[in-house]
Amino acid sequence: MPREIHHALVTGADGFIGSHLVDLLLSKGIKVRALSQYNSFNNWGWLEGKNDPDLEIVCGDVRDAAFCRHIAKDVDTIFHLAALIAIPYSYLAPESYVDTNITGTLNICQAAKDLNTGRLIVTSTSEVYGTALYVPIDEKHPRQPQSPYSATKIGADAIAKSFFNAFNLPVVIARPFNTYGPRQSARAIIPTIISQIANGAREIKVGDLSPTRDFNFVEDTCRGFVALGEADGVEGEEINIATGTEVTMADTLNLIAELMDADVKYVVDPQRLRPSKSEVFRLCGDNTKIKKLTPWKPEVSLREGLSRTIAWFTDGDNLLKYKSDIYNR
Repeated sequence: MPREIHHALVTGADGFIGSHLVDLLLSKGIKVRALSQYNSFNNWGWLEGKNDPDLEIVCGDVRDAAFCRHIAKDVDTIFHLAALIAIPYSYLAPESYVDTNITGTLNICQAAKDLNTGRLIVTSTSEVYGTALYVPIDEKHPRQPQSPYSATKIGADAIAKSFFNAFNLPVVIARPFNTYGPRQSARAIIPTIISQIANGAREIKVGDLSPTRDFNFVEDTCRGFVALGEADGVEGEEINIATGTEVTMADTLNLIAELMDADVKYVVDPQRLRPSKSEVFRLCGDNTKIKKLTPWKPEVSLREGLSRTIAWFTDGDNLLKYKSDIYNR
């Protein structure tokens, strides 16, 4: 029998993937406590305007251990997504990434341990693998810290795994490959291209177009998280959420231009290039393990997902939220 989720805590719930996960959990009748990072504007990010009797929004910071223990009370499942994720900014502010990604994960693990939480899903990233040494990349692939961001996520994964080994904490490490869709930060390649085209640009500023990525539509990623929250016998496992296919940045951007009926050319912007040894040139994930352990499989094709993403970004109210003329690290 699948494990039942009744009351979940979602950290990083105000962000891109977190807000979609909140939507999915609520649609399944699950009570959700959603953590939005504290700020003096009392802004809830992508949770703004959400009104559901099963949704409790709390503000705070995972870097505070006492606060983490407070918000973890009375939930049976924690989805830990709170993190600093922008790779370029990690070159400038690596200590912030250590504090949020490693210490924050430690605090959540400690809270889950102390409160006997039934299941903790810790969010990893395909960036921990670095440039593929072989494809498809399975969970045994070596870790390669090619940026301060990926190094802190490797550290966070190790902290979580140590709590399973040392304390039998029922933790699962979910490792999504490149997620895209509505609400994604402009720091990512797909929103950057769509927003520039939608604002009338004909010379689209980009970084290196040769790397490949394994793109997951956000709804598929979130279904993967829930599947790992419900599955039996996955404690202590590291599990990819991937399509098992790869596409170059160039082909992705040409498809976006086709779908937007845009006659554009791409111009390399040097500030968008990673240091040469930091660029991850190839990512293609092996999803054998998640399909074996859960009913999950990817459902949204890249063409369909991009069409839905373009429709959301080109809505005038949504587009206004993005500064397409400014490079967002």
